Amino acid sequence: MSERGRGPIFAAVLAAGKGTRMKSNRAKVLHTICGVPMVNYAIAALRPLEPERTMVVVGHQADEVEEVLPEGAEPILQKQQNGTGDAVRVALEALEGVEDGTLLVVNGDGPLISDATLADLLNRHREAGVGATVLVAELEDATGLGRVMEDAGVVRIVEERDATEAEKRVHLVNLGLYAFELRDIRRALGLVGSENDQGEVYLTDALEIIGRQSRAVTCLLKNPQEANLVNDRAQLALVEEIVRRKILDAHMRAGVTVRDPVSTHIEASVEIGRDTVILPGTFLRGATRIGSDCVIGPSSDLLDTVVEDGALVEHSVGRGAEVGPNATVGPYSYLRPGTRLESESKVGAFCEVKNTSVGAGSKVPHLSYVGDAKIGQGANLGAGTITANYDGRNKNRTEIGDGAFTGVNTSLVAPVKIGEGSYLGAGSVVNKDVPPGKLAVGMPARAIRNAPNRVKEDTGKNDERADRTETEG
Repeated sequence: MSERGRGPIFAAVLAAGKGTRMKSNRAKVLHTICGVPMVNYAIAALRPLEPERTMVVVGHQADEVEEVLPEGAEPILQKQQNGTGDAVRVALEALEGVEDGTLLVVNGDGPLISDATLADLLNRHREAGVGATVLVAELEDATGLGRVMEDAGVVRIVEERDATEAEKRVHLVNLGLYAFELRDIRRALGLVGSENDQGEVYLTDALEIIGRQSRAVTCLLKNPQEANLVNDRAQLALVEEIVRRKILDAHMRAGVTVRDPVSTHIEASVEIGRDTVILPGTFLRGATRIGSDCVIGPSSDLLDTVVEDGALVEHSVGRGAEVGPNATVGPYSYLRPGTRLESESKVGAFCEVKNTSVGAGSKVPHLSYVGDAKIGQGANLGAGTITANYDGRNKNRTEIGDGAFTGVNTSLVAPVKIGEGSYLGAGSVVNKDVPPGKLAVGMPARAIRNAPNRVKEDTGKNDERADRTETEG
């Protein structure tokens, strides 16, 4: 038998409840905080302690909860939600045959708990050499919370509805996080019944039993902010604001400028390079990665989008797109999945681009829809140019060669190829391939002569970047 508190560590995350106060069709622990399911915060906080097993007790919408769990988290099914004590009992059944060790019990709806606090709880438990340790907090307003009474090794939790006036004046509250010796919690839960108004097995009853048999102690929470649990939408918003600000602070300390943290939302998974400027009203979500020296915003919304060094994205939406080095997007454009802008290319105002590659230095300046296309280098699409890619049954491809030029309001009826260096007259409807170097006009368009030579013009990119930077300053 190992020395008390010095055996292996196991963890149980309680995530089986419905969360009725959320007024939601989804289980409470599935609600996201800065893009991360609530339950995964507790799991992440446990990871530095290196438990031998991290069990997540699931119940309501168990399959959906299992789907979001990270690698290494082991779902354990509680078939009927009969209280916290029963949830721990289910976890202990998964540890059948393991006699020695410490079980950490944490809440799936406590996303602010830190690994440092869990380490404090474990260290306090080990140093005291007791059967149980409970995490407590000293709160100014303890309304609605269970009060903690500690006396000669016995820790008793009194729910507010059962508390006397004297007990209600106690500000020490139970946070529902525990360290138990496996032998002690197994023995105590065997003595706990469900003879109460709710017909549930209360873990707090087991805590009192352990105190009388082998002593229990409290561990005082150092950071009261971590005491925030999520039971309703108002608490969810409060907790998300705290997490959101932590994320923003981390980016700013790493060299990112966030002009207005109040209106900027960056999810936990987003990566941003140094010297990038994030302007007000910007949302960065999912697997979005932003390089260095970029300007994003104002009012841009990027999901699973990659923006490389030096690019500008203004008042625009990106979904699964890639924006190459020094490329510019916006204002008011929509990059859909499969879009790739190469270096120094431009998608300007009021454009939608889907499943399209835009070559280096090419421009789609304004009022265009470009779908299922490949645009070469140095091409220019005039205002209102569109690819008619859908024939009612299939999505067809358009290919536009290097240096090609389309006049305003040109329609490209796919499948069609526009040759390198070709010109399309304003208002043309192109439903046949245009050879390289030819001028095509008309409805339908036809090639009439060689295209004029284009003198490569200054893209004005440096001026545009200067203007944009002055705006954000």
